[in-house]
Amino acid sequence: MKLPDTSRSMVDWRMSLEECRATCSKNCSCTAYASANVSGSASGCIMWTTDLTDIRWYEGDIGQDIYVRLAAADIESQSNSHHTHLAAIILVPTLTIFLAVCGACYVWRRKKREHYINVDEEKQVKDMDLPLYDLDTIREATKDFSIDNKLGQGGFGPVYKGKMIEEKEIAVKRLSKTSVQGVDEFMNEVMLIAKLQHRNLVQLLGCCIQGGERILIYEYMPNGSLDAFLFDETKSMLLDWPTRYNITVGIARALIYLHQDSRLTIIHRDLKAGNVLLDEDMNPKISDFGMARIFGGEDSEANTRRVVGTYGYMSPEYAMDGNFSVKSDVFSFGVLLLEIITSRKNRGVYNSAHHLNLLGHVWSLWNEDKAMEIIDKSIEHTYLVSEVLTCIKIGLLCVQEQPRDRPTMTMVLKMLDSNYNALPEPRQPGFVASRGSSTITQLSSTNSLSMTILEGR
Repeated sequence: MKLPDTSRSMVDWRMSLEECRATCSKNCSCTAYASANVSGSASGCIMWTTDLTDIRWYEGDIGQDIYVRLAAADIESQSNSHHTHLAAIILVPTLTIFLAVCGACYVWRRKKREHYINVDEEKQVKDMDLPLYDLDTIREATKDFSIDNKLGQGGFGPVYKGKMIEEKEIAVKRLSKTSVQGVDEFMNEVMLIAKLQHRNLVQLLGCCIQGGERILIYEYMPNGSLDAFLFDETKSMLLDWPTRYNITVGIARALIYLHQDSRLTIIHRDLKAGNVLLDEDMNPKISDFGMARIFGGEDSEANTRRVVGTYGYMSPEYAMDGNFSVKSDVFSFGVLLLEIITSRKNRGVYNSAHHLNLLGHVWSLWNEDKAMEIIDKSIEHTYLVSEVLTCIKIGLLCVQEQPRDRPTMTMVLKMLDSNYNALPEPRQPGFVASRGSSTITQLSSTNSLSMTILEGR
């Protein structure tokens, strides 16, 4: 380095470089010092007490060394910076390794927990004598869950069509990672449907619990769900009145089986058009038992703080207070029956002046003796007027506000018999106003309820 301008510096040829350093450190005005001997020997002393000017840097070993004096604060700052840098060099890799170890432990414990859960679930399934399918078999059957094989999407997750090696067609329900239903609902459905055998209930063929996947394998219903027909202007024309009537009777028989003819009392809690599947002959089969509840002995009703179901099908006492019983399913059946007759969704608004939903609209026309106006036009000339009017009346009786005023499903099946003439007169239904209306029927409410609404497909 070329030394700074020395015109204002002090030079002492008698000092050694070490003595020069000591003198500079004692002089508060000293800003730098250097050896006065350009030959390279550390003798002589040059001290600067002013600004250092005309300094030049040379590449290689050309020039002389200069020692610049710094304030203690600057030295401490540089020292701290050095220590901080050193700490960062040490801390960052250490922290990274620590987080990596923690992450690995979390993954390991999660896999271990899932393993134990899967083993426990598999044991429960085996105890039910239900076939367990290998995940690779299901992937092959559905072409690795191809979007082309997807049949629909429900609260449980996506449903795929599959074909087994023996050419048997199946429906595969795959529990979604983001599903509002969880493992408990999955096992609930497995345990319930595995024990039930009825021609109007969808048959569970097996399940798959492997690699974090939870999958149900059902018999395939070629005609899909009832809602796909009812609420489609073109497809609804394929449902004449005899077909709709047979579907109604089949659903009623399935509910009777669930409520009283099976070993235990079972309440479905999510009966709707989307959960009624149709086979190749348009026979109905109730599906989706994830929300169902079992009652033993003489019990037939309960209360829950977590209300689950589909808006438009839930009974007033269940939606508002969390109380449910077999009469809750009766209410859902009544809504479904009126939808079957009209091909209209209960959630719609059918009277703009009074914000009436389907129940309110049917009730209004019934009181005005205009009930025939609500019947789906596509079934004209295929029904007996008396039979359809009876079904409308049954639908209204099923959706009465108070559970005690609703018939049992056994009584409903008797009413559906054309020879039954002792039908009582219905009263105003519960929930006659559309969603969001301020004129909804007066009902009590409970602040401690949490509601999960499962929208229809």
